[in-house]
Amino acid sequence: MNSENVVLSGMRSTGRIHLGNYFGAVKNWVELQDRYRCYYFIADWHALTTDYADPSDIGGNSLEMLADLLASGLDPERSVIFVQSLVPEHAELHLLLSMITPLGWLERVPTYKEQIKELANRDLSTYGFLGYPVLQTADILLYRAHFVPVGEDQASHLELSREIGRRFNSYFGDIFPEPKALFTPTPKVPGLDGRKMSKSYGNTINLSDTAEEVTAKCKEMFTDPQRIRRTDAGHPETCNLFQFHRLFSAPDLQEKVAAECRRAQIGCVDDKQLIADQINTFLEPIRARREELLESRDTLLDILSEGSAKAAERAAETMDQVRSALSIHYRKAGEKAR
Repeated sequence: MNSENVVLSGMRSTGRIHLGNYFGAVKNWVELQDRYRCYYFIADWHALTTDYADPSDIGGNSLEMLADLLASGLDPERSVIFVQSLVPEHAELHLLLSMITPLGWLERVPTYKEQIKELANRDLSTYGFLGYPVLQTADILLYRAHFVPVGEDQASHLELSREIGRRFNSYFGDIFPEPKALFTPTPKVPGLDGRKMSKSYGNTINLSDTAEEVTAKCKEMFTDPQRIRRTDAGHPETCNLFQFHRLFSAPDLQEKVAAECRRAQIGCVDDKQLIADQINTFLEPIRARREELLESRDTLLDILSEGSAKAAERAAETMDQVRSALSIHYRKAGEKAR
């Protein structure tokens, strides 16, 4: 482990973790634990940016998410796992960074207009939503992170955090290292309808889904649009179903299914059942571990409390430097920061 290099990443507690989240982020988080000093957080404040009108599920979602993360292989002995709102320094640094962040920087963020259009049924004309990237920047800079694991399509989001950090350093001194993108493998995970798997599209398979739920969802999967009849030759290279074989099936099974599909020897209905079996085999140990963890809510709360206390130690160090740089530390010589 390179304990000098800090990795930071988080996930909004807007619902249970699905396969897109797992392959896009969580799997990589698990693998990074043995190489870096990792901080992983449940972003409950970020969830409020879109769910502020009804936050009743956020606390429960956070514990469900923690169970998903632990069942997937995150280890509180090897990583600092915490919840955003239990480290109030996130809010303080967010406030201070908002003082120096130009409004135009926020309005040009690609996902700003995209999400407003995607979530048209919600009123997102709030500062919290517009200022989401500033809070995200605070999350990263607060731990003086050296690396943030992202897919290449997310690099532009991290660049804004780098710009805000550079602007702060130019005014007040080199407090923050410039966080670099840690590009990690993020295979495309299609949803049931062929679009990107997303909670907002309602097309997900969750890590917590029962075997019956997975099978039922697989039966709804969008298939090869060029294959009209059972006797038509299939096109696995463009078929939504085959994307799941690439994620869950052994190479020899992938080869067999692809050949049979092209020769119309296997139909989409049979293939959906085969995919459901492969996904359920993969999810079975995760589901078992998850159920075991959820039997003790107090244990989950203890893990969050202990992890948040560890995170708060590094956050306090950072904020002591920030307050000193801004000349708002208000303490006598030799007195420790509060």
